[in-house]
Amino acid sequence: MNNFIFSNPTKIAFGEGQIKELANFLPANARILLTYGGGSIKKNGVYDQVVKALEGKTWFEFGGIEPNPHYETLMKAVELVKKEKIDFLLPVGGGSVIDGTKLIAAAVHFDGEPWDIMAKNKPFHSALPIGCVLTLPATGTESNGNSVITKATTQEKLAFGSPLVYPQFAILDPTTTYSLPPRQIANGVVDAFVHTMEQYLTYPVNAKVQDRFAEGLLMTLVEEGPKALKDPQNYAVRSNVMWAATMALNGLIGVGVPQDWATHMIGHEITAMHGLDHAQTLAIVLPAVMQHQRDKKREKLIQYGRRVWNLQDVNDDAVIDGAIAATKKFFEEMGTPTTLSGYGVNKDSIPKLVDMLKKHNLLTLGEHGAITPEASREILELAA
Repeated sequence: MNNFIFSNPTKIAFGEGQIKELANFLPANARILLTYGGGSIKKNGVYDQVVKALEGKTWFEFGGIEPNPHYETLMKAVELVKKEKIDFLLPVGGGSVIDGTKLIAAAVHFDGEPWDIMAKNKPFHSALPIGCVLTLPATGTESNGNSVITKATTQEKLAFGSPLVYPQFAILDPTTTYSLPPRQIANGVVDAFVHTMEQYLTYPVNAKVQDRFAEGLLMTLVEEGPKALKDPQNYAVRSNVMWAATMALNGLIGVGVPQDWATHMIGHEITAMHGLDHAQTLAIVLPAVMQHQRDKKREKLIQYGRRVWNLQDVNDDAVIDGAIAATKKFFEEMGTPTTLSGYGVNKDSIPKLVDMLKKHNLLTLGEHGAITPEASREILELAA
């Protein structure tokens, strides 16, 4: 196991009715900006619960943050923050709303063009504090310092990360997920599954705790994901999916182990160019990465096949084949196709996608830094 330092400062309030805890978590005299997306929180009762918890507080609101949050929209929120002297941010919604609010927090006092935080890795040295109410379990952003932002005008999707944008608290009430449509349920499960795989499916470093924890998350998602589609108001199922998504990317299973993230980097380019949901791109790319990198990931692929999918074939290559096939079947069972063509994306776009990887200097992806642009092209062709 590699050396590591681990800290996660986010306080979690989990369970039905926990939105009322907002009154205790928010600073007494804060000027709060409530941020949200397309307005679903006003239809499912979450907005009303939040407003009740904000009684006596000074607060403002900013809605309309898109899936794959647009930089251009977020800069309008930054203007509002400055105008109203906001000093605390409260995103209520899914990962895109929370990700976007993290950029708002970082951009308010940033000296320069905030897009450079992503595009040029420009550092920022302060950020407004954040707390959040999660309504779509998927990204894990509610308890990490990561964010992914889309610039619509240039069709770019780039990430940044900083300890300064960890939410101070996150409220996770599984009942807020009951009204999610099947596509978003599926996206959340697939996203959490691939987050786990990016930290698990590399090469062994004798990190038994992390491996078993990751395998437990994967098996939970495989068991509970289809149930969430069939029985969306099953509290026990939705609780397990919600907690698994948080634990998949709060840093714990990634400490002391090599990590991959090639699937995400390639997937971001597909979203930016074609507008596919983030999880849909992961379902396309991950099986192709597994196949393309099967020699480099051999030991962990065998372990994954035997432990997660209970494949007992004595032939190791048959186990690998079965593990890849089982992964694809699971994604398809969740209603998420695993090929570009499954979303109507033509192979002709592959050279353009590779060019965008080059533009963003994503030249040595994977845990070994061995996935070159040429290898990315081969992966995309496998996924066609």
